[in-house]
Amino acid sequence: MKTRSSHQISKTTISSRYQTVVPAEIREKFMIREGTKIAWIVKGERIEVVPLPDDPIRDFRGAGQGKNYLKLLADYRARERAIWSPPDRTKGDDRK
Repeated sequence: MKTRSSHQISKTTISSRYQTVVPAEIREKFMIREGTKIAWIVKGERIEVVPLPDDPIRDFRGAGQGKNYLKLLADYRARERAIWSPPDRTKGDDRK
């Protein structure tokens, strides 16, 4: 079944042993095989089921390519210091 927002909805039943079947079209699309690990994520009143990669490090490799993370980190830390640092008394700041 497809909804108007192009989300696919498949229905399955939970067995007496709390097991269910992953529908064939979903298994094929996400390459879910016997032994594939999945994560169950609770989001408010909803549950998301997400297949986990076999080798998460290999899949993550190259994700930050082309980004200057050192500058982003330095900028972030400067903003944090400005927020959380005590007032500088040497500059005549009279806040208490």
